[in-house]
Amino acid sequence: MAGPPISRGAGARQRVLRAALEVLDADGLAGFTMEAVARRAGASKATIYRHWSGTGPLLIDAMDATFRPFPTPDTGRLATDVAQILGAFVTLLENAPFPRLLAAFIDAAERDPTLAALHADLTRRRREPLLVVLARARDRGELPPDADPELLTDLLTSPFFYRRFIAHRPVPPTLVDDVIARVLPPASNG
Repeated sequence: MAGPPISRGAGARQRVLRAALEVLDADGLAGFTMEAVARRAGASKATIYRHWSGTGPLLIDAMDATFRPFPTPDTGRLATDVAQILGAFVTLLENAPFPRLLAAFIDAAERDPTLAALHADLTRRRREPLLVVLARARDRGELPPDADPELLTDLLTSPFFYRRFIAHRPVPPTLVDDVIARVLPPASNG
């Protein structure tokens, strides 16, 4: 459903980005075209192409503008900081349309090498808060000096992706605490 014609201001960009995610959610990757986004946003294709060279860059910008990285907590306690980040992540995974959009986005990245590179950059930025928290904890001595923040980030987040996207099972309320207890050293959980 198209709204009034789009203007050229800052609000116009946000409207196009919202429209892009609405099209992706409603029509999937197959229906994600510049024409469909323009129609949904009430904009001309020329307006859309003036800002984005194609669907890949538009999709990246829409996901990036809508699903910002989580704040980086700094409570001074590793388990608390990790629980805050993972709790925010679980909330995001449980709220539509994010899971559908992420699945479509991952699918698009698998099919388009340029989009895959952009997706890798977007993912790197989303991982940054947890990497910072883990590096700080290593510096404070809550983690061993040889602890690998990249691997720990994978181990801490993977169970949530697996349950939501592979097993299609709900995330139990205790999973954040259970994952932290099993992945982080016992001294950092106390």
